[in-house]
Amino acid sequence: MPRHDHFSISDLAREFDVTLRTLRFYEEQGLIEPARQGRQRLFSRRDRARLKLILRGKRIGLSLQEIREILDLYELARDEASQSLKLLHLLTERRDRLLEQRRDIDAVLDEITQLETHCRQVLDTMTAHH
Repeated sequence: MPRHDHFSISDLAREFDVTLRTLRFYEEQGLIEPARQGRQRLFSRRDRARLKLILRGKRIGLSLQEIREILDLYELARDEASQSLKLLHLLTERRDRLLEQRRDIDAVLDEITQLETHCRQVLDTMTAHH
């Protein structure tokens, strides 16, 4: 990572392993706001920190709207308590959805195991008769 206060779009793309198109999309959405020097975008440390939060939010499955709300809270909130409360609420909701998905996946896996067992019993019975 360059040791200065501004980063080019290719610096950030390389550092975070994302495409230039992704970065331009986040800019179009107003999630990051690089300065312009001629045609070149100059991303600040703030943009870099916001990008890190955006990508982390995407990894845990937050929508862009949820990520935007969190970023707005970081910008607007004077006290960290309201930011933390909102983030905690979003994280709790996300954890609950993931746990529900895990239960659904476990139920499907159990069904598959039962069907496999049934198929093996049928095959074993057929093999034993021949």
